[in-house]
Amino acid sequence: MNIKAAQVKELRERTGAGMLDCKNALVETNGDIDKAIDLLREKGLSQAAKKSSRIAAEGLVDSYIHGGRIGVLIEVNTETDFVAKNAEFKEFVRDLAMQVAASSPKYISIEDVPEEEVNKEKEILIHQVVNEGKPEHVAGKIVEGRLGKFYEQICLLEQPFIKDPAIKVKDLLNEKISKIGENIVIRRFVRYEVGEGLEKREEDFAEEVAKQMKM
Repeated sequence: MNIKAAQVKELRERTGAGMLDCKNALVETNGDIDKAIDLLREKGLSQAAKKSSRIAAEGLVDSYIHGGRIGVLIEVNTETDFVAKNAEFKEFVRDLAMQVAASSPKYISIEDVPEEEVNKEKEILIHQVVNEGKPEHVAGKIVEGRLGKFYEQICLLEQPFIKDPAIKVKDLLNEKISKIGENIVIRRFVRYEVGEGLEKREEDFAEEVAKQMKM
């Protein structure tokens, strides 16, 4: 059955479950949203939104070094030390570190982006649309669409997950919250690259990291 993006979005907003879980639930219920909600509840996947309000003060700091040229430190918090020692959680944190290495985000979420940076990007995008001669009645939608792409480049949670580009990192996060049963918070990260800010030969480090993650 062909499941529409609008159906997945509605189910996700009503349950807080991950995008992939929502799509699978809709497929199983032939697109019936009410039945899909019941199915997600049965599987315990509709609680991610509620769990996100809990305090997460435990967790893990992990590091990832790629070829001695890119280094990442990342802190991801959980509610209990028990979950922080869980193998699946550790793998999730490592995947996030590799995501940062490959995709080089500047911020964790859209909310973290300074307002002045957003306004500057909007101004640039508006000028682009005007120069392209787009009709005024669609200009706003075009700008918003391109702003979404801008957020994908700079915000970790908005980026397509490098191991499965069909989902975003935020969807993966919600799935882990639902599956593990605790709130999980990506608190902070730092990324270093040899020679960063200096004139140097360009290399596609992102592609190298992506290949390693798929091994």
